Amino acid sequence: MAIVAGIDCSSQYTKIVACDADTGAVLRDNRAPHPVPATGAEEPARVTEIDPQAWLHSLGSAATGGTLEGVRAIGVSAQQHGLVGLDAGGVLVRPALLWNDPRASGAAAALVDALGGPAAWAQAVGAVPSGAYTVAKLRWLAEFEPGSAKRVAEVLLPHDWLVWQLLGHPKRRTTDRGDASGTGYWSPVTGQYRPDLVELALGHEVRLPDVLGPAEPAGETPEGLLISAGTGDTMAAALGLGVGPGDAVVSLGSTGTVFAVHDEPLVDAGGMISCFADATGHQLPLVGTLNAAQVLRSAAALLGVDLEGLSELALQSSPGSYGLVLLPYLEGERTPHLPHAAGTLAGLRAESMRREHVARAAVEGMLCGIADALDVLRGRGVAVRRVFLVGAAGRLAAVQHIAPLVFGAPVVIPPPGDYAARGGARQAAWALAGTAEPPRWELPDAVLVEPGEDIAFGQAVRQQYAAVREQMHPESRY
Repeated sequence: MAIVAGIDCSSQYTKIVACDADTGAVLRDNRAPHPVPATGAEEPARVTEIDPQAWLHSLGSAATGGTLEGVRAIGVSAQQHGLVGLDAGGVLVRPALLWNDPRASGAAAALVDALGGPAAWAQAVGAVPSGAYTVAKLRWLAEFEPGSAKRVAEVLLPHDWLVWQLLGHPKRRTTDRGDASGTGYWSPVTGQYRPDLVELALGHEVRLPDVLGPAEPAGETPEGLLISAGTGDTMAAALGLGVGPGDAVVSLGSTGTVFAVHDEPLVDAGGMISCFADATGHQLPLVGTLNAAQVLRSAAALLGVDLEGLSELALQSSPGSYGLVLLPYLEGERTPHLPHAAGTLAGLRAESMRREHVARAAVEGMLCGIADALDVLRGRGVAVRRVFLVGAAGRLAAVQHIAPLVFGAPVVIPPPGDYAARGGARQAAWALAGTAEPPRWELPDAVLVEPGEDIAFGQAVRQQYAAVREQMHPESRY
């Protein structure tokens, strides 16, 4: 039995899973936090930049206890959109900027205008850059740290840097098409870099890593371990879940993310769809919402319960929440484009003003908002035959019961797991096997929830929601 491992480096942790290369069964796993400087504050500060050496420290900690014993190949996943700038000698110029660094939002807006607007960016690289994108971070660096910007001769992403470290600092630097598609200067449509966009952002050209094919290895470590191409965390999670054409993934964090596997790149002039590449040679169009699990947390606080209590209350109500409709735009919204909107609770009547109906309206409203994002993909010809539901909110009984009705499709509930790390391991197994397709790994403990005959109730809930949305926000667009 060959053993492979996946490493996922998130903004807070490094996670390792060791798997059977043939079946994907997890044999060992471990995680360790990134060491960060103490701030003296009672609450930990939000980390938006970090010395990449911290990633190596946490990797070493996670690898203790024999986690990597007997491993023959490793795949690396890491947070997308980061910026690791090196000088001409390969020395780090400044701490790495992470995806969640908010300082580049203005730089992103300036870049969008500089190229001629959202449609020009969508045509160039398949997406309109936000402040999270690497290209926006380059523009921010040029504006606010010009001395550092001038020293930058090479740009790597977090997963690129980790692969380079594992391989012992070879001359060749590599990335993959999935992670490259989140930079804002590589096009999943043409499969090529746009160095002119790097120069537009930074003021000069830089060295960029070679883009490997999905099963192409990056090389071997000095100890002889095979290192696969690696990829970004979203792409790795898709690979770890085993999604393919016809599958969509709904991730319910504080914000919502909806992505699906598709055969062709989707260029959206309005910028609502981000055209990413996946880790298998397909495309991974993505639509985001600003409101997801936070809607449930806010409703739970209003009703004086926790999330489990909210779920129990919601299941005491019935489809349609006795006419209550919650438009969940608590933070504005990007799908539809309503940046300045607020939430709306409509349909208040004497018989509907009960805690259980408010609870169900919150769950239905959040899921209808996610369903709107799914419809953006469906409207562009993306097949959605089943939906994988991930995130802590997806484990609530009410969400699992209502989601298939609102989405109009069977919903797969995977067991809890580090799917980005599992995706890295599956990619490593693929590179080790040298086959045309990745190994088939099942999710034996996944639960499939069918909408069944109640799907008509879900359609009625969507219609009720849409009527209120169009009444309150006739300017909303998709």
